[in-house]
Amino acid sequence: MPIWYIIIYMQDRTSIHIGRQLQQARRRQNLTQADVAKLAGTTVNHYAKIERGEVVPSLKTLAKIVKALGVKSSDVLPF
Repeated sequence: MPIWYIIIYMQDRTSIHIGRQLQQARRRQNLTQADVAKLAGTTVNHYAKIERGEVVPSLKTLAKIVKALGVKSSDVLPF
């Protein structure tokens, strides 16, 4: 298996994991995607893509989202 395939596969799995964890944290707090996006200073569309695992957020954006949700980064990251 080519290394590029492994890297892309791992990126996809990581972004899906992060998205699921963010979604669960958001739902536990009864927040909408719009609420989190506003608190994190991003657009609803961008935040929704992060939750769906379509986009890997920058560290800066992820830090803002985690802070907005009041969770630890270790609660969201797969490592």
